[in-house]
Amino acid sequence: MRDDPERGSAVVDFTLVAVLVLVLFLGVVQVALAVHVRATLVDCAAEGARVAGRADRGPQDGAARTRALIGAALSPRYAEDVSVRQTVVDGLPVVEVTVSAPLPVVGLLGPTGVLTVDGHALEEAP
Repeated sequence: MRDDPERGSAVVDFTLVAVLVLVLFLGVVQVALAVHVRATLVDCAAEGARVAGRADRGPQDGAARTRALIGAALSPRYAEDVSVRQTVVDGLPVVEVTVSAPLPVVGLLGPTGVLTVDGHALEEAP
């Protein structure tokens, strides 16, 4: 019986390739999670701006609605920094809701920081 120098190389090849595929998969999951959280925050901020822009509502109502939606969709810790301001864009009164939330991270390796999104709506006249 001869000693085969290739014996066991399939296990090593599989391990090396599996590690690379796993890292790639976790990177895709990380990006998908960040995009999902961003889209959800944008939607919640826009809905809060629409509520704040109503004639019978105020900025505090828009902030409360934004916090409630974010808390229901993601987590209350993403709704800790919500601000509402009234501004003018092209001569029209606009309500702007800004949400700053932590960037979600799947593992210990990944980007850290804050994700800031805005939602806008026209302000109705009473």
